[in-house]
Formats: sequence, structure tokens, C-alpha cells
Amino acid sequence: MKLALTALGFATLAFAAPAFAQATGDAAAGEKVFNKCQTCHVIADASGTVLGGRNAKTGPNLYGLPGRAAGTQADFNGYGESLVALGATGFVWDEASFVEYVADPAKFLKARLDDNGARSKMSFKLGNEKERLDVYAYIASLSPAAAPADGAAAPAADGAAAPAVTN
Repeated sequence: MKLALTALGFATLAFAAPAFAQATGDAAAGEKVFNKCQTCHVIADASGTVLGGRNAKTGPNLYGLPGRAAGTQADFNGYGESLVALGATGFVWDEASFVEYVADPAKFLKARLDDNGARSKMSFKLGNEKERLDVYAYIASLSPAAAPADGAAAPAADGAAAPAVTN
């Protein structure tokens, strides 16, 4: 029984690890790359303070993107059906999926949904992988720590428990 509980504990950590993973890009470089994104997107905290970009409204606010289910930004109602359908599957944004998505949003949705008819409202593609990693690092640096899947609080940068975030 003890062995089974230990194995369960390690399995739980393995699944929660992506929620705690640090971005591998360069956030400072990503701030410059985000200039390409700010035509449509903003990074603004819950109080509305713009942390990155301009107050664009064409695309969703990217604050809290890491760990958020696709197509679920509360204050945005312009998502395409395919992105909402992806979110309904339980899909949550992490670095690897973001980097793949911004390379070719339509291709990403078609593959993830296994639907050649899937479409993306985001037509912009960021071709350079380093830039994709950097912009994700920038977004993550301005966002609260992603909450693990079980809803427990993620550790803050200083090691203290940060409040769980609902997006």
C-alpha cells in the first residue's frame, strides 16, 4: 500500500510539473518581439493596468495565458469556434503548445483537433522559434504563476504559496 501511494505521489508530481515549468526563452528579448503582437494583443492585469503592449482588443488579453484553457479569457468574446472547441477538451496553454501554435495557428488547431476543417482567427505567424520562445517567456514573466491542474496554489517566486488563478 505504501509503495502504491508513493508511486501515486510521483505520478501526480509528473503531471503537475508542466504547470511549474519555467519558460526557456529570454523575457527581455520577448518584450521586443511582443511589438509584433501588440497590434492585436495586450497584457493587462486584473485591475486593467497595461503591463505589455497597447490596449488592443482584436485578440484576447494574454495576461495569465500560461496554464489557462484555450479560448477562455473571460473578457474576450471573439474566439473562433476551433479554439473554443480545443479549450473544451481541457487543453491548457504551456510553453511548448504556445510555441507550436504561434508558428502556424491553423495547422496547430487542425492537428490538435484532428479536424482538417479547423480554422483560426489568428492569421499572424511567428516563424522564428527563438522569437516564439522569447515572447512566451515575456508573457509568462508578466503573468501570475499558473495554478496546478488540481487547483492548489502554485509557489511564488519567493517560495511562498501564491493564490490560485482562475482565468
